[in-house]
Amino acid sequence: MKITTIILAAGKGTRMRSDLPKVLHKVANKSLLQHAYDMSSQLENNRIHIVVGHCCELVKETLKDLDTDWIEQNQQLGTGHAVQQARDHIQDDDVVLILYGDVPLLKLATVKTLLTNVTARSLALLTVNLENPAGYGRIVRNAQSQVVKIVEEKDASATEKQIKEGNTGIMAVQGGQLKNWLDQLSNNNAQGEYYLTDVIEMAVAEGVLIVTSQPETADEVLGVNDRSQLSYLERVYQQEQANYLMQQGVTLKDPARFDLRGSIDKLGQDIEIDVNVILEGKNSFGSHVKIGPNTSIKNSIIGDRVEILANCIIEDAVIGQGSRIGPYARLRPETVLANDVHIGNFVEIKKSTVGVSSKINHLSYIGDATVGSKVNVGAGTITCNYDGINKSRTIIEDGAFIGSNTQLVAPVTVGENATIGAGSTITKDAPANQLTLSRLKQVTVAGWQRPVKKGQS
Repeated sequence: MKITTIILAAGKGTRMRSDLPKVLHKVANKSLLQHAYDMSSQLENNRIHIVVGHCCELVKETLKDLDTDWIEQNQQLGTGHAVQQARDHIQDDDVVLILYGDVPLLKLATVKTLLTNVTARSLALLTVNLENPAGYGRIVRNAQSQVVKIVEEKDASATEKQIKEGNTGIMAVQGGQLKNWLDQLSNNNAQGEYYLTDVIEMAVAEGVLIVTSQPETADEVLGVNDRSQLSYLERVYQQEQANYLMQQGVTLKDPARFDLRGSIDKLGQDIEIDVNVILEGKNSFGSHVKIGPNTSIKNSIIGDRVEILANCIIEDAVIGQGSRIGPYARLRPETVLANDVHIGNFVEIKKSTVGVSSKINHLSYIGDATVGSKVNVGAGTITCNYDGINKSRTIIEDGAFIGSNTQLVAPVTVGENATIGAGSTITKDAPANQLTLSRLKQVTVAGWQRPVKKGQS
């Protein structure tokens, strides 16, 4: 089966009240249109075409990496008119799949079932049963329960509005048939638009059977028209991610307060995640990992038995097994920690490697540095890596001890097992196995008195 997918994404989304076109708004940090594309791209032997209109150049630029044909709909005259713009891309023997760029949660399994219902004498239609189908076209059936037409709500009679089965707009049909029906569409309706749904009645008139299927849940086919619906689908999506992780053995202290805005490449056993944790991009987790509350992790690799305490921000980092991070620590891109490293509260590390069993526990900044094994960095230590133009590297070799409130002015090397006295500013290499310090002589001024305000005795 050769599939031609047409994703309709031309609408403005007036009710979003936004400068962004609707399809670029996001669920789980991924645009609605990207969700639809990613799902359909999993179908074999499939070519995807996206019909854009409002802010089309912005949509194309934002999603320029998509392998698709962009088709412009200069006037938004209805769903039928939108599909007509893609007519030249449809081959007679194709199965044409119609999707929507503002429906982000549609499942691949649902679409595969839909596609199995397409034959030379049948059109496949996805419908949904709703307690309140307001806004949906109604599926009208005859006495034999066969679909005979779809009536848009604004054109529906009072009786037809009582129908609970709604049209999702998602369908699959033989290409040759679809092109024939597209050529017959009329805008003689309450909206003055060309409805794609009119092809259903045309198909029935030609003896083509309308075969319906339904999604597992109605949430799969819900579109986004305003911020409230966007927020609702975000929570639906996140609940699905939480349920999946819990099925894989992850403990979530509160599934309602957890966000996965990306993917997990590796997932070990016995992972515990506290509340308000956000995982973005692609992450990997070993076994027996504990993640404290209010923590954000993005594009990082977390080894076995790592403990991340509360309120940490970790991005593009590698954390070796047995390490402990936080609370209130920040690991910036290109941070690589070996095994059994301790990074404490209010410590920031950027573009640095830290060796086995080293400790940086308090109020320090380590940037553009190579830190060896079993190094102890005291509170308030700073690697002065930037001179306003260039960034230089600091090297701290194995076993070194850096006293509190030290400034290491790069480029500089602290030798193996060297000790740096507290309060030092180190501008030259410190030799191995020796104490290096720089301090002004301490002076006590005899007879000194604190100043008082003028006018006071």
